Amino acid sequence: MAAAADQGTRVVGDEAGRVKREVLGIPDQRKHRGRAAKPVAGRVKEPGTRQRVYRYRFHPTESQARQLVQTFGACRWVYNEGLALRTNAWRDHHVSVGFAETSRALTGWRRAEETAWLQDVSSTVLQQSLRHLDSAFTRFFRGTARHPRPKRRHRSRDSATYVRTGFRLHEDPERPGTGQVTLAKHNEPLDVRWSRPMPSGVTPIKLTVIRDRAGRYFLHALVEEHIEPLPAAFTPGTTTPRAVGLDLGLAALVTLDDGSTAAHPGLLKKHAKKLRRLQKDLHRKQKGSRNRGKARERIAKLHASLSDARQDGLDQLTTRLVRENQVLVVEDLAVAQLTRASSGATRRGKAGLNRSILDAAWGEFLRLLRYKCAWYGRTLVIVDRFFPSTRRCSACRTKGERLDLSVRSWSCAACGATHDRDVNAAVNLRDEGLRLYRQVAMALAPDQAVPAVIRASELPRCPTT
Repeated sequence: MAAAADQGTRVVGDEAGRVKREVLGIPDQRKHRGRAAKPVAGRVKEPGTRQRVYRYRFHPTESQARQLVQTFGACRWVYNEGLALRTNAWRDHHVSVGFAETSRALTGWRRAEETAWLQDVSSTVLQQSLRHLDSAFTRFFRGTARHPRPKRRHRSRDSATYVRTGFRLHEDPERPGTGQVTLAKHNEPLDVRWSRPMPSGVTPIKLTVIRDRAGRYFLHALVEEHIEPLPAAFTPGTTTPRAVGLDLGLAALVTLDDGSTAAHPGLLKKHAKKLRRLQKDLHRKQKGSRNRGKARERIAKLHASLSDARQDGLDQLTTRLVRENQVLVVEDLAVAQLTRASSGATRRGKAGLNRSILDAAWGEFLRLLRYKCAWYGRTLVIVDRFFPSTRRCSACRTKGERLDLSVRSWSCAACGATHDRDVNAAVNLRDEGLRLYRQVAMALAPDQAVPAVIRASELPRCPTT
C-alpha cells in the first residue's frame, strides 16, 4: 500500500475497505448488508414547476437562539471533520472517501463520548452539512471551483438546512401560505414574520435557517411552484419582439438604448464617513472584549442595511426591464477580472475603481436577469465581451479608435454623427443582440421556443452586420 501511495495510484477493493475500517475508523455498512445494492431513487420534480426561495425573517426566543447557535456550531464542526477525513484519506492512503463513508463516520462521532453533544442536534441537519461538502468536492472535481476550505466561526455564514423530515409546517386555514414552523429538536414554533404567503398547500422541499453577521435570523423556504410566463412584448404595430440594449457602467448603473438611465446607488460612497468612523472605533477596542464585539456588530448592521437597499433596488430595476421587454441584451462582463487588485503607483486608483464596481453589483444584476428571463418567458442575449460596442458608430457601423474612459462623447470620422458613449454602446448591443436572436430563432423547429439565455460565445461564428 505504501508503494501504491507513493506512485499516486488509487487504492480500491478489500485493501481500501481495510484502510477505511482500521485506519480511518469508518464503520462498515451493516444495514441491508444481505440485500442487493439498488440505486437511490431521487425526488422527481413535478413537470412545469420551478424552484423559488421565499425569504422570511423570524425572531427566536432565548432557548431557540441557544439551540440554533449549537446547531450552527455542530454543522460547522461536522463539515470540517468530514473535510479533514476526506483530505487525509487521499493524501496519506490514496483512498477515496465519499458521502456514504462520511455519513457512517457521523454515526460514530455521535456515539463517541467526547462528541456526544452532537446528539443534541438533528441528524438530518448534520447529514445535510456533509451533502454540502460532497457538492463542494463535486464542483472541485469538475474544475468549476477550488478545493473546499474549512469553515471558521467568525468568517463563515451560520446556516443549517432542514429537509422535510426535519421540520413541521402547519398551514393557517385563515391565511393560506402561512402557518407555524417547528424545527427538529425545538419544542415551540418559530416567530416567523410572513411578509408574503407561500403557495398554498405546498410543502417546502427544505428550509434553511441563516444568521447573518448583524445577528438577524432568516428562514429560507425552497418550494416548487408553477410560474406563468408573461405575455409576449412586441414593438407597437409590428411583430418584432421588443428589445432593449443595456450598457452597464459607473457613471450610471445602466444606460438603455433610448437614452434613459438608472442611477448608480453609490451606497458605499454615501456612507463612507460613517463606515470610517465605525472602523476607527472598532480598532480602538481591545481584542476579545465585549465592546469590540458590539463595535463589530454595529458595522455589520450598517453593511446589512446597505446590502438590503442595494438588493431591493436591483430587484425593482430588473423586474421592470423584464416586464417591459421581450429581448434583453447585455455585454459579457468578467467582473472577477475587472476587480483584480493592482500594484504599483496606480494601486490606490484601481482600488477605488474596484470598490465602485463591487458597489454597483454587476454580477448580481446579471444573475437576476438570467433567472427572471427564464421564469417569465423572456430571452437574455449575452454579447461577446470583445464586441466593439463603445467605439463602433451606431449610425454607419464604422469602427473607430479606442476611447479612453474619460471620453464621454465622440464624433464619427466617417459620417460625422455625435454619440454619447454609453447610449451608443447600448444601441450597438441592442442591434447585435437582435441579430443573434434572429439567428437562433430561425434555426429552431416551429414547435421549439427560443432559449432563455443566448450566449454569443457558444454560437457558431457568423459575420457581423
